[in-house]
Amino acid sequence: MQKKHPVYDLLAPIIEKMGFDVVRIMTIGQQRPTLQIMIERKSRENLTVDDCAEVSRAVSAVLDEKDPIDGEYSLEVSSPGLDRPLTTPEHFARFAGYEAKVETDEPVDGRKRFKGRIAAMHDDGTIDFEMDGKEYKIPFAAVTKAKLILTDALLSEQAEIADE
Repeated sequence: MQKKHPVYDLLAPIIEKMGFDVVRIMTIGQQRPTLQIMIERKSRENLTVDDCAEVSRAVSAVLDEKDPIDGEYSLEVSSPGLDRPLTTPEHFARFAGYEAKVETDEPVDGRKRFKGRIAAMHDDGTIDFEMDGKEYKIPFAAVTKAKLILTDALLSEQAEIADE
């Protein structure tokens, strides 16, 4: 999977103590980079703008104090959205049955790019992935990038959760 961002170990414990999980931390852009932090509630309830603002204030204070990033940058704290990145084995287990795109750093059965359905995530670190009527066993350790694909099924489920 993607390498951890250099500030991950500094920020993740603070964010987690506030009741959120870190989905991903990455830097976007080069001229005036943005430090993007994607979070979700540990309870899996919908994230609010106030949640993002609260985390942004807490993270900004630590970043200002420790100054781990050279130069100017913007900070963005956001929800992962419906077509969210999948960055942990738990994400693959939670979203089994849904459509996703997966890229690997090494070929799996001659392929590095997959677009299909997550069938299962196993404790041994293997993802069962179905594509074009074939099942692939993708090692989680080989995944470099993965995200859910926005589908009617995903939208329908999220609408049901929002109505609860």
